[in-house]
Amino acid sequence: MSVSATSLFESALQAAPDAILLVDAAGCILFANTAAERLFGAAGAQLAGEPIEHLLPERLQARHEALRAEFLSAPRTRPMGPGFDLHARRRDGSEVPVEIALSPVTLAERTLVIAAIRDVSDRRRIEGQLGAQREAAEQARASACEAREFAERASGAKSRFLATASHDLRQPLQTLALLNGTLRRLTHDPSALDALQRQEQAIGVMTRLVNALLDIGKLESGAVRAQIEAFAARALLEPLQQEFAALAEQKGLALRVQVQDGMLRTDAALLEQVLRNLLSNALKYTVRGEILLRCGFEPPLAYLEIRDTGIGIAPQQLPLIFNEFFQVDTPAAVARSGYGLGLSIVSRIVGLLGLKLQVQSAPGGGTRFLLTVPAAPADAQAHGPIRCDSAPRILLQVSEAGLRGAAQRVLRSAGYEVMGVDTEADAPAAIESLLPIDLLISDADFAGTARGAQAMAALRARFGASLPAILLSADPSTDAQVSAPEGSWCTAHLPLRAEELLGAVGQMLART
Repeated sequence: MSVSATSLFESALQAAPDAILLVDAAGCILFANTAAERLFGAAGAQLAGEPIEHLLPERLQARHEALRAEFLSAPRTRPMGPGFDLHARRRDGSEVPVEIALSPVTLAERTLVIAAIRDVSDRRRIEGQLGAQREAAEQARASACEAREFAERASGAKSRFLATASHDLRQPLQTLALLNGTLRRLTHDPSALDALQRQEQAIGVMTRLVNALLDIGKLESGAVRAQIEAFAARALLEPLQQEFAALAEQKGLALRVQVQDGMLRTDAALLEQVLRNLLSNALKYTVRGEILLRCGFEPPLAYLEIRDTGIGIAPQQLPLIFNEFFQVDTPAAVARSGYGLGLSIVSRIVGLLGLKLQVQSAPGGGTRFLLTVPAAPADAQAHGPIRCDSAPRILLQVSEAGLRGAAQRVLRSAGYEVMGVDTEADAPAAIESLLPIDLLISDADFAGTARGAQAMAALRARFGASLPAILLSADPSTDAQVSAPEGSWCTAHLPLRAEELLGAVGQMLART
């Protein structure tokens, strides 16, 4: 090789970005470029003449001599120790991870080796960080999966608890309410009637609290499923007007209802619960004046407004009114009642249905709730409530002895002939002995199997699909969970006061 070619070769090695060492067959360093000086922390003149093993950790030096001899026996361009964790030793004794590529070269009939050495400290650090991040992400994913499975199990357990609680908490209240009604019908002593009236009020308070807590639990657990359908606005608001007009009159208030003809599209039962809670709230906080319930249409939307002339809400309390157990500050003239759960239930139902609820209020200036609901086309098919046919005689199919006995006493005290059964197998024989029978009352949780609706349907299929029936249910969502068989029947939600049970039966008897 000419001098100029040698100089050119040396210049190229000096300019290389990786550390370059030129080593002879005996392992002696002949040349180190600038990058090698930076990597090993020594000048090229210091490195020249040293054995290459001095640049390796002591634990690798002995083995390296054999590996070097092996390479020279069959020299070829290749990486050094592929798959191995290679390290070089700096002048100060510190180690640095490296990758090494070996290339044989012949100069003046001498076999030399060019070792290209790359510092991979930054890459190893990044790989380590990425590995740690991947591990953390995997742990997070595993934790998320575990949390999701736990949440699903908890949700399932909560749903099962709520289903049981709906029955087990409401059944005793139902029994108390029916026994209270029976005693009031049989007692004429003023002191006893006063005590029974107070007992009825206490049962009502307990019932409302249990219902509210169970409603919140069902909404939180996802147990409530919206049944979206089209229905006439008047069909929803007119019964509310009849119910709340009397309550407003008792407080010396006026209830005005303005309904524009049109169809709504949402869950009718849940929307009714929202309006019922808002109207109850308006009655609670209004001392004088009026309450307005209005429905107007601006397709594709409808607007339901509940406005009162009550005490109003302070600006700082407005963001808190939908919290559980929160009640606005009330003056002495306003009786403090309830538990602050009604608006919390409203908020959850509105979220479930995807509706919009706005609130405007000022202290002393009343409160206005504006609910935005999807409107249905004018020609949409309306789905009204299931109607019950008339019935003169009653079979009571209830497995829980306390409830069955209390219901029998109430019905018999009103003059009805009643037969009670506690097993599904006894029901057909009871009907045979009671024929002609015109009314069947069945508990939705009959015989503890939660198949009261099926048992009722089987009896109606055997004795005629037109056999009227009432399904007693402690679950407010029962209407959406069971489908009506051929012919009509209705659902009565527990707990019922004695008057409510007799009213439901009376309505069925009045229908022909």
